[in-house]
Amino acid sequence: MSSSTSLTTQVVVLGGGPGGYTAAFRAADLGCEVVLIDDRPALGGVCLNVGCIPSKALLHAAKVLSEAREMQERGISFGAPTVDIDALRGWKDGVVGRLTGGLTGLARKRKVQTVVGVGRFTGSHTIEVADDDGRTTTVSFEQAIVAVGSRPVRLPFVPYDDPRVFDSTGALELRQIPKRLLVIGGGIIGLEMAAVYHELGSAVSVVELAPQVVPGADADLIAPLAARISRQYDAVWTSTSVTAVDATPSGITVSFSGESAPATAQFDAVLVAVGRVPNGGLIDAEVAGLDVDERGFISVDSQQRTNVGHIYAIGDVVGNPMLAHKAVHEGRVAAQNAAGQSSGFDTTLIPSVAYTDPEVAWVGMTENTAAAAGVDVEVGVFPWAASGRSLSLGRDEGLTKLVVEPQTGRILGAGIVGPAAGELIAEATLAIELGALAEDVALTVHAHPTLSETLGMAAEVWEGTITDLYLPRKKV
Repeated sequence: MSSSTSLTTQVVVLGGGPGGYTAAFRAADLGCEVVLIDDRPALGGVCLNVGCIPSKALLHAAKVLSEAREMQERGISFGAPTVDIDALRGWKDGVVGRLTGGLTGLARKRKVQTVVGVGRFTGSHTIEVADDDGRTTTVSFEQAIVAVGSRPVRLPFVPYDDPRVFDSTGALELRQIPKRLLVIGGGIIGLEMAAVYHELGSAVSVVELAPQVVPGADADLIAPLAARISRQYDAVWTSTSVTAVDATPSGITVSFSGESAPATAQFDAVLVAVGRVPNGGLIDAEVAGLDVDERGFISVDSQQRTNVGHIYAIGDVVGNPMLAHKAVHEGRVAAQNAAGQSSGFDTTLIPSVAYTDPEVAWVGMTENTAAAAGVDVEVGVFPWAASGRSLSLGRDEGLTKLVVEPQTGRILGAGIVGPAAGELIAEATLAIELGALAEDVALTVHAHPTLSETLGMAAEVWEGTITDLYLPRKKV
């Protein structure tokens, strides 16, 4: 039987992902009364529940399998691994549960009231929340922070009602380990899931519309990853489109258009990972007077304020890149402004990481973006084939690159490919944030032998002072 209740609060946060719960907790810490609305009983949004965290748990398992296999060539054999999918799924779910449980406790300690259900604006100061049981809650607010995130893009010709076809959320459920798996989309999400299923035993094929996997990243960063997966996977088709997907009793038949791909091929399962679309068009934002574009994005200023002065927006719904760490910082900014402080989000330094094998990470200006903007840059590239630490790991295909302003020596960007690239990119991000010169990084004493010293060596390459390589002498 349906029922309705009402709440009144100073600040309401619509969406409980990393940006949303950060905003709610920060506003509460600043003394605001806060209501947090989310359509999941467990806080954390897509990232924690069905995205970043569970995928990294499975990628760790995949890495263990890969390293165990590769060590056989170096004299250590563990025998053929056996994988208990139910136990692996349970461990992954346990990691998620531990974190979501922690968030519930943090909300309770801060006296943040949570309301579970789908929220939509019914006015400029009201949101109605409907739960699965037909109950509604009307939340009246003084300030609002919209953090409703994004959802996977759905291709119109794909039979999603067939259990053999799934998106990234379905892939993380580990319902099956198909013998033949096609991944449609060679971006970060698609390649991360491809890595997991490859190590669990699937024969993987990847199809990508762009000329390279991980479109947008510099080609030299992607080359080691592309070379490795081309050896490991059944096929990697780039510059290729999918024109039809048909479910048949014997498998999923996929039609392709591209020079290297076959006209058709059959698979046991298909994972669709072709991007995400913002949820700004699903919350009746126009009722509150919010401007939402045709794609579902909500525009904001540097204070995360929308065109409606008392409503803020953060995360995926305000624009690319759709990354949790961007949403978290935007959430703090929005909460502080809603609480009466003056705060702004003014950085463009948002690192991107593909947790593939090898990992790929970049931050700041790339060679691609510099060329598109007509900015003159130089690069210092240190190959990991000259890194003792990399060789000791049995991996020599990586590289570290700094993008430098020639006139000043200021670091404008960085890219790293290799094991732990996602961890290493932090030093480069801080260096750029602080306005460091390549000389500053080169003069910083890094521990040896480490992968982190490749950043200092890349700076030395640009300076022309490198001794671990022999390069043509550079005029100083």
